[in-house]
Amino acid sequence: MDKMINAPPADISLQANIIAAKNGDTKAFQRIYAMHVDRVYPLCLRLCADKSQAEDATQEVFIQLWKSLANYKGDSQFSTWLHSLATNVTISYLRKQKNWWQRMFSLEHSDIAQRSAESETDISELDKYLKKLPERARIVFVLHAIEGYRHEEIANLLEIAVGTSKAQFHRAKNLLGEWLDNG
Repeated sequence: MDKMINAPPADISLQANIIAAKNGDTKAFQRIYAMHVDRVYPLCLRLCADKSQAEDATQEVFIQLWKSLANYKGDSQFSTWLHSLATNVTISYLRKQKNWWQRMFSLEHSDIAQRSAESETDISELDKYLKKLPERARIVFVLHAIEGYRHEEIANLLEIAVGTSKAQFHRAKNLLGEWLDNG
């Protein structure tokens, strides 16, 4: 309870909603959803690169949140815990999709010249280009460059080698660099 006494008002509201939702209060869960959907959906969209899939994945994240809310112990910030849950659920969702592995292993090699994706491009333009990336390269790029995951973590999440994660990141940077130069 000490955390709640020293917490800012928004955190108190979140903590109260978490406690109520853990006890089965669906209205409290709806409030949690409303507080966090605007953070979860963009992550799902970047990983899926398809609005329909991102909407489905977002729905799956919140279904899993409802089921696993009792597992949240408050050791970390709720938003951090939810981000991790959303990443894992979205990757699992993508794996379940028809031909997921087929899409993941398509276009293995690229002869595009090396180039860094450094640009003054705004995030909406970057999102447009992210959608064009091959799925595995996009997922690795989003997790590493945007979400801050280490290649070792990505390798564990995607069940790939660390070198594969690094190669896919490099591939994504090259493709994005070329597209940003020509865009």
